[in-house]
This record gives sequence, C-alpha cells and structure tokens, in this order.
Amino acid sequence: MSSPPRLFISYSWSTSEHEQWVVDLATELVNSGVDVVLDKWDLREGHDSIAFMEKMVTDSSISKVILVCDQVYASKADGRAGGVGTETQIISAEVYAKQSQDKFVAVIAEKNDAGKPCLPTYYKSRIYVDLSESDRYAENFEKLLRWIFDKPLYLKPEIGKPPSFIIEPDAPALGTSALAKRVIEGVKADKGYVRGALDEYLSLFSEHLERFRISDDESEMDDRIVKSIEDFTPSRNELIQIITALAQYTDPQAYVSRIHRFFESILPYLSRPPHVNRWSETDFDNFKFIVHEMFLYVIAVLLRSEHIESATYLLSQSYYVPSNSDYGKNATVSYTAFREYMKSLEIRNQRLKSNRLSIRADLLEQRSKTSGVQFRHVMQSDFVCFLRADLTNTDSYDRWWPETLLYATRHYGPFELFARSTSKTYLSRTLSLLGVPNLDLLKAKLDEYASDRTNPPRWQFESISSSVLVGFDQLGTKE
Repeated sequence: MSSPPRLFISYSWSTSEHEQWVVDLATELVNSGVDVVLDKWDLREGHDSIAFMEKMVTDSSISKVILVCDQVYASKADGRAGGVGTETQIISAEVYAKQSQDKFVAVIAEKNDAGKPCLPTYYKSRIYVDLSESDRYAENFEKLLRWIFDKPLYLKPEIGKPPSFIIEPDAPALGTSALAKRVIEGVKADKGYVRGALDEYLSLFSEHLERFRISDDESEMDDRIVKSIEDFTPSRNELIQIITALAQYTDPQAYVSRIHRFFESILPYLSRPPHVNRWSETDFDNFKFIVHEMFLYVIAVLLRSEHIESATYLLSQSYYVPSNSDYGKNATVSYTAFREYMKSLEIRNQRLKSNRLSIRADLLEQRSKTSGVQFRHVMQSDFVCFLRADLTNTDSYDRWWPETLLYATRHYGPFELFARSTSKTYLSRTLSLLGVPNLDLLKAKLDEYASDRTNPPRWQFESISSSVLVGFDQLGTKE
C-alpha cells in the first residue's frame, strides 16, 4: 500500500476562531487519509518558525501545500501589513515563485465585503477551492481531496483512432458541402433563394446516398456496415446543421413539407433496388441505420427548439412508396418504416462475443457525441416516436422500437417535452404530437403498459417506465 500524501498548511494566525477552523480542516484531512503537517502539531518551542515554514515548502516529501486564505493572509502575503515575512506561517510571493506552482492550492476561508475571495495578488489568476460557504462545503472539500490525491473528477480519455472518413481518402462523400453552406448562409441572412437551395441540397443528398451502397469484398459484412455508418458521419452532421439553422432562424413549418418529401425519397434505400435480383437480408443494413438515425435527429432538433407542429407534421403524414417497392400493395407507409430491424448488428454481437444488450443503441449513443445534439434529446425523440406509434396504430407490425431508451432505463423523471406539458396550453400541443385528443387515451395506454410487463420495451432485465418518462400526474396541472 502506498504511503499517504504529505501536506503542509500555511495560514494566518488571524483570530482564535480562525485558528480553530484551520485545525478542524486539518483534522478532516487526516481522517480522510492525508498526512498533514501543521504548526500546532509539529512546531515545538524553541524551533525557528520561519525555517520550519520554508523547510515544509521546499521539502520533497511534502507533495502538496494549502494556502488558507482570509483577509489577513492576503494582506500580509502582499506585504501590506507589517512587512513580508513577519507572519511566519504565510508564504510570500518570493517563496511561492521558487517552487512548482502545481504544489500549491488556495483554500478560501473568507471573502471580502464585495463577496470576492481573499487571495494574495500573486495567486489571483489561479484556481482555488472555496470552503467559505457551508452549503457547498462538502462538495468543495471533495474537490480538495481529489487535488491532494491527484484523482480529478474528469479524466481526459485515451486518444482513439481517427474515423475512417478522415484517414481514408476513398471514403464516400455526398458532395453536398457547398450547397449546405449556401443553405445555412441563406437561412441566417433570410435570403429569398433558401427554398430553391434547400430543394437542390436535399435532392442531391438523396441521389448521392447511392454512393454509400455497400460493395462486396472479403471483410465481414457487419464490419462493412459499421464502417459505412462511420463514413456517413460528416453527411449526417451536415443535415443536422441545416435543420438546426431552420429551427433557429425560421419557422420550419415553411419547409417541413420539403423535409417530408426528402424522407420519402430515401425510403427506397431501405430495400432492394429494382435492378438487383440477388441479395441477402443484411445488404441494406447500413441504410437502415443511416435513415433511422437521420429521422431521429430531425425530430430531436425540432422538439428541442419547440417546433412541435413541424415534428407533428412529419409524424402524422404518410410517406409515398413506389409501386415496385418491397412494401407490398401499400402506396403509403407511416414514419415507422424508417426504423427497421438490422440483423447484421445481431450477427456482430454474436461474432465479437460483445454480450451487449443492443449494439444499435450503443452506436446511437456513441455517435451522438459528435452530433452537436445532446443524447437526451435523441432519447426524447425516440420515445415520442414509440409512444405515438403505439397510440395511433392498431397493426402490431406498425410499431416503433425505441432503441435509445435502453439508456433511459434509469431515467427518474420526465423528458423535457412532458415536463413543460404541465402547462395546459403546452399539453394540447404535446397531445397533438402523440396523435391523441385527450389525456384519457394516454392514461389508458400507460395503464396498459403498467399491467402488462411484457408490453413496454425491455432488454433482458432492463425496462423503461413510460409513466415516469411522461410524468403523467403533473400533465396539465398549470395554466
């Protein structure tokens, strides 16, 4: 077992109360595994107090030094009271400058009349630990301990490998970046050409998505699918930026029909192209993930920006499919067509012996970190898609499996959309989004989930509580 860190406490003998505060702090640190050197304990009669202080600061066995700062300490450290060095426990600027500054941290015991921490001038620009406020004492004492033990709360992750679209020059691209920039600039400047530019962008996006069709090679199919999904990341982020710009600078209702037609145009990618006669079940799985993820993000961005009516449009409208598609005789399908089962990821889980509850959920969660959209908004989007499908569709095949909610199984409160729906006005918009006219139908569905444990989405022993995610008891309780 390694030896405990040794720490020296520098402080001012301001008042007897302050000295006792320092002793209490030192005692807490000792009880927490720190070997504290304190004059009250270690300086004996007849010893040179100045030599003692300087030895403690320069001693290589002392790994940390705390400067307990109050108004007296700051004043004497700056040499404004009695001259530098007259207070033997105070570290002057000269002593401080001779040592590695990483060895020191200021602990605030007192603030001035303006509420500012009392700090020596030489320390003004450095980070300190504030123990002057009782309501945050425990939290900040933990920060102090983490500094002493070199165990920061946040650690820089190991550097991973660059994504394939960065290091591989032959990675496919849509070639839409110039158009995307034009659309975004036009939206921000309220230019009249935005509609035409957006149509051109979405049309080219849809057409060039063909470039991501997976070709045969000797690698594992699931590896090719995951690589294709990774290669698509810049294009996904480009679309997210455009939808975000529309949501921030315009009323998306003016453009939502174009977004609807865009998703209509990419539906065929989810199944066999007309010219292909031989195929396997996993051949189009990269498109199944890509299209599903894009739809989730479009709904997520609209809901995040409170453009509920635009999201409602995309969820309520049918999507036309060509007669030669794999959707049988159906001329139109609901948005649930954008989420299809991916056998390849199940194969991947087994092949790599990953033992993951959902590779797809893991991918969605990991990829959200480079999207500019917080994952909680993606989960909210997924939950709304799931809930609306269950509330409005009677066919068992026409459901939406909420992949991301695997990460919401320990979510102990309502999503933001439902938390805001405590307002009756807001609630009416949310109910329209879910496709129900009143709370009774929503309650009936939530009661159904509660009474049938096999009904709500489950992953082995993990399941969501739809009632908690909706916060039903608080809905519509305020004007």
